[in-house]
Amino acid sequence: MTGTLKDWIAGRLEAELAPTALDVTDESHLHAGHSGARPEGETHFRLDVVSAAFEGKSRVDRHRIVNGLLDEAFQRGLHALAVRARTPGEAG
Repeated sequence: MTGTLKDWIAGRLEAELAPTALDVTDESHLHAGHSGARPEGETHFRLDVVSAAFEGKSRVDRHRIVNGLLDEAFQRGLHALAVRARTPGEAG
């Protein structure tokens, strides 16, 4: 993994899910002093991803897909991930 974790997350999701919309927000600064937080950040992220890959999948299955794709990030210090995973039809 090279570059920022935010860029790696975005690149991985773009490559695997071909999203029509993707927003990756580093919210680490909101968790300073909390468990898992590091002074350099990149520990807490919020995702909003819209992809046809989620068609016919439950909310839990969508989160499992995203978490599975980002397993390497968790191994390298990602502590928390808030996920909003929608299909193009749900994004309106």
